[in-house]
Order: sequence, then C-alpha cells, then structure tokens
Amino acid sequence: MDVVVENLTKSFGVQKAIDSVSFTARKGEVLGFLGPNGAGKTTTMKVMACFLFPDYGHVYFDKYSIHKHPGKIRQSIGYLPEHNPLYEDMNVIDFLAFVARLHAIPRYKIAPRVMEIIQLCGLEHEKHKNIRELSKGYRQRVGLAQALIHNPDVLILDEPTTGLDPNQTVEIRELIKQMGREKTVILSSHILTEIEHTCDRVLIINKGRIVANGTSEELENKADSSRLLKVCIAGSTDKETFQALEGIPEVENVRQAGNHAFNIRCKPDCNIEQSIFEVCVQNNWYINELTPVEKRLEDIFRQVTQN
Repeated sequence: MDVVVENLTKSFGVQKAIDSVSFTARKGEVLGFLGPNGAGKTTTMKVMACFLFPDYGHVYFDKYSIHKHPGKIRQSIGYLPEHNPLYEDMNVIDFLAFVARLHAIPRYKIAPRVMEIIQLCGLEHEKHKNIRELSKGYRQRVGLAQALIHNPDVLILDEPTTGLDPNQTVEIRELIKQMGREKTVILSSHILTEIEHTCDRVLIINKGRIVANGTSEELENKADSSRLLKVCIAGSTDKETFQALEGIPEVENVRQAGNHAFNIRCKPDCNIEQSIFEVCVQNNWYINELTPVEKRLEDIFRQVTQN
C-alpha cells in the first residue's frame, strides 16, 4: 500500500507545526523520517495515523483518504507512537489479545497470532509478566508487537528503538527491514546511524518543512561541494590548534573530533593540505594524521537543518 502525503499543514495556535509537507512512501521500502526536536515529525505521523486532522492537505493510503476513510485507514496501519501507551496492569499475552480483538481479528485466530507476534518480537520469556514489570526496552517491544498484531499494510513507527540495548536494537532493526520488504514502513529516529542502517530512503524535516528527500547516496550527491578532512596535530594545545585552523582562509568551519583531532570543512578545489602544512611548520607542530572524511548522514543533516 503506497502512502501519498500532499501539502499537509497543521498549526497549533499561531505555531505552524507542519507547513505544506508532501512526500510518497512506497510499498516495499523503509522510509526514515529525520528532524530536530520540534521539527514536525511526530505531528506528521499523528496526522497520517488519523490521530490528528490537518488544517490543509491530504493523505492517501492507496485510494483511501484520511478525510473520507479514517476507519479503513486505522485498520490498515500499525502505529507505534513516540510515548508508547500500554495497559500496565495486563500481562503481555492478555494485552496483545485485547488489541487483536479491537482489530476484529476472529476469535479462533487470536491465540496463534499472539504467540506468533510474541516470538517475532522476542517476548517469549516475558509473555506472562505484567507490563509494569518490564524494562523500557521490553515495553518498546510490546508496543511494536501491538502495531504488528493485525498484520497491517503500513507501519508508522515513532522512535521504535528508544530504550533498547545494542543487541535489542540490532534485532529490531532487522525485524523492521524484514517488514519493509512486504509492507510500507515509515519510521522516525534521532539515531542517525539507525536510519542509515535501516532505511531505503531518508526524509529530513526542519521547522515544519521538508528540506531533503532521497537515499543516503542521493543526499550525499546533493550536498554542498565542500570537502571534509580530519587532521591530528601534536605539539600544541587544542585551543591553539583550533584558532590556527580557523584562521586559514580556505577553511569554512572547524569541529573538534577528539584529543588533538579536528574535522575541517573547507572550500572545494583548494589546496588546504598545503595551508595546514605551512601553519604547522610555522609553529613547529607535527601532523600525525591528515585524511579525507566521507560525508555521512550526520553531516548532511547538520547542513540542511542549520542553513
């Protein structure tokens, strides 16, 4: 099921949370949704899940519109909100069976479906525990399980790996990628490496507007043509080195990247290596490392959300 978002706009008072947001999420792909806090990610997801209605714009799930068919759409999506609401006085099995009944799954199918999802989400050893007894990571797994219980065509996951340890994160990442082969998956995360490892395409929103849309490779190609270098210099204090590097005309900005290590963004087509070498010779400093740095999603994210 493809999802088409057209000119979505939503305000809270005088604050415009999302402003003319448009994009398409296709069946068989995982779309990563990135943005700073308050950028509009959660508002967009709530509108898509029919928990909020927009001031303007449309969302279509194939032929179904959020304005005309909200009930049908709710049946077709699995939604994991940012703050995962769970009934803490129920155990895992009972809670998932309750959610299955809400989705009108036939009674004779509920028990096997619940056990299938429990196994899929790694909840076998926790299934008889009350939800209040679970760690944050396992609560997040229960939230993902309830989003999957009715086998929806579309998954909308707001920060799905929050609270998971590294091993759990890898397991959930692989599960999401597996789901993405047959469903439409839209997920948000503040962990940029998770987006890089999990998603087929990346959408970046800032101040309510879409500022970038494409695969990681496409975004790298669209990014500015400035170069990134890592330099490690010995024989001086970090403050002295930072000031000297900032003073090089070809340098656009400098960021510390560790003890005596700096990442430098410089203008394209300049011989910055020669300039750095000359600064070090003048000050009797030693260059321990001078290497190019590949642009990462983090660099692109900073570029499009700070400009």
